[in-house]
Amino acid sequence: MTHKTLDNRRARRLFLDRHMLLRAGSGPARGHDLDHVLDTLGFVQVDSVNTLARAHDLILWARRGQYRPKALEHTVARYRSAFEHWTHDASVIPMRFYPMWRLKFEREEARIRARWPENRREGWEAETEAVLRHIGDHGAACSLDVGGDEKKSSSGWWDWHPSKTALEFLWRSGRLAVCHRRGFRKFYDLCERVIPSDTLNRRLDDVEIVDWAMRAALKRLGFATSGELSAFFDIVTPTEARNWCAEAMARGDLIEADIEMADGRMRKSFTTEEVLDEAASLPEPTTRVRLMSPFDPALRDRKRTERLFRFHYRIEIFVPEAQRKYGYYVFPVMQGDRLIGRIDAKRSGDTLCVRAFWPEAGVRMGKGREAGLLAELNRIRHLAGTYELSFEEGWLRAGQAA
Repeated sequence: MTHKTLDNRRARRLFLDRHMLLRAGSGPARGHDLDHVLDTLGFVQVDSVNTLARAHDLILWARRGQYRPKALEHTVARYRSAFEHWTHDASVIPMRFYPMWRLKFEREEARIRARWPENRREGWEAETEAVLRHIGDHGAACSLDVGGDEKKSSSGWWDWHPSKTALEFLWRSGRLAVCHRRGFRKFYDLCERVIPSDTLNRRLDDVEIVDWAMRAALKRLGFATSGELSAFFDIVTPTEARNWCAEAMARGDLIEADIEMADGRMRKSFTTEEVLDEAASLPEPTTRVRLMSPFDPALRDRKRTERLFRFHYRIEIFVPEAQRKYGYYVFPVMQGDRLIGRIDAKRSGDTLCVRAFWPEAGVRMGKGREAGLLAELNRIRHLAGTYELSFEEGWLRAGQAA
């Protein structure tokens, strides 16, 4: 068995290159070019928080400076080259992946049905069939059309109006598809009215889907444990992932390598000879400073981010204000192959307001790096729809990293 190592610098660069963050990217960020970005990343998480820009828009803008939000809307609702469903969270996914999501649909349906209380099972069945008939007869619907009073307080979607819960179940189980959004509200329709017929009618067996999901995850991660591969699309179970890796190792399709983490420790991961050869010849990273979404595909696995980059990140939206270390919604900041800090910035009318930037320990904010950060903030004004920048006094917390 071949056994190799990969140092931390090359590991970071390989991982970032697989996520389109190592090099300076260019392209119109619409049509086929946007399809290429989505395919390369594998998915883009959708999130409603909009203090500066929504997560999916910021993710795509970080790769394509010409990106504008309407382009993703058109990709899903007009061109049907992507669809919305679930990975580890709600995401926009390349349409060509849809046949592989059938396994996800089946498992989501079984999981949700198992949660239905025995004494309410018949009621849930009747409600889902009624919602399905309503959409079949009357066309696309949103939660307001079937969900009763949305102002009712709720601790989760099981506390929603029964028809709204049924709508979510039908989407999760693949019996409905998101056809478009209005504002941020999803509209659902029958799959045959949304998914192109050749894609809708394609069938693969479970073994083929597991094989695809594992290979596709490894392609986008470069190196990973079986657990990381399983979690990437969240289609494959951890047991299936372990078995697949063992079989791939036996066939000679995978090798194990020691990947150096940021703290110098080595972590055994699966990869291929070809990937390690690629890692040895990657270019120097772009020097651009990038403001990142907390839900960026390169950062959403918080443990992997901390191991590779020594960057600990926590969303503080649900942390009481007095207990927050940084702020309500703080953006990681990357330069080259390092995460250099985090910034508290938000849109206020026509102004992009910067409250604070905290550099990571050991990061010096010299004139060049500060100029790079200011250039990025000026670039992002266009995505945020703002015209001016404002800074709170003492915003640059150089030498004061928490």
